[in-house]
Amino acid sequence: MAKKVLVVDDEKLIVKGIRFSLEQDDMEVDCAYDGEEAVRMAREKEYDIILLDLMLPKLDGLEVCQQIREFSDVPIVMLTAKGEDMDKILGLEYGADDYITKPFNILEVKARLKAIIRRTSQKPQAEPKGKIVEVGDLAIDCEGRRVSIAGKEVNLTAKEFDVLELLVFNPNKVYSRENLLNIVWGYEYPGDVRTVDVHIRRLREKIEANPSEPKYVHTKWGVGYYFQH
Repeated sequence: MAKKVLVVDDEKLIVKGIRFSLEQDDMEVDCAYDGEEAVRMAREKEYDIILLDLMLPKLDGLEVCQQIREFSDVPIVMLTAKGEDMDKILGLEYGADDYITKPFNILEVKARLKAIIRRTSQKPQAEPKGKIVEVGDLAIDCEGRRVSIAGKEVNLTAKEFDVLELLVFNPNKVYSRENLLNIVWGYEYPGDVRTVDVHIRRLREKIEANPSEPKYVHTKWGVGYYFQH
């Protein structure tokens, strides 16, 4: 099966070059030239990976990334012309899986995309625990990877679900941010512990009635996070 790639960049020459190179490797490539088009295409078709420029017309790369994360956990690689670490980290906090700085070597891009596609396609599916865990109003379907609050389904990203599942199955165990980063994101993850804080904050916004006074996901100041009910 040909791998399907969506390339999003407003510089047509760059898109043309990437497209040509990926098609040489028998990948199926679609192109979008602005943020709105990218979100629409990602909704309409399932891709194996998305290569997404940071600076785009209509919606920038971070907004596109955020919107796609609301309905899909497709791997996203950000292309950024800026070398500042903050931009890279921000890109990753918005739900991107990796980043490549411009100007880039097309061979590096191909190698990076293939490594991510390989990693995600080999990822063992969550062990079908085949059960639904219920805690108060919160219900977690481990096999279907679905979460609902008082019977209403809540849309979590893959990483938000992984964090919640880990905490729920280890109640009252406090995990440091470094610990969560290593377990959920993996040791090779180039990001920063703030990524964990961002995910916890988004998770609370989705599952807590009052995120500033959480009922489920608690903070142990100076140590980390834990689940309690």
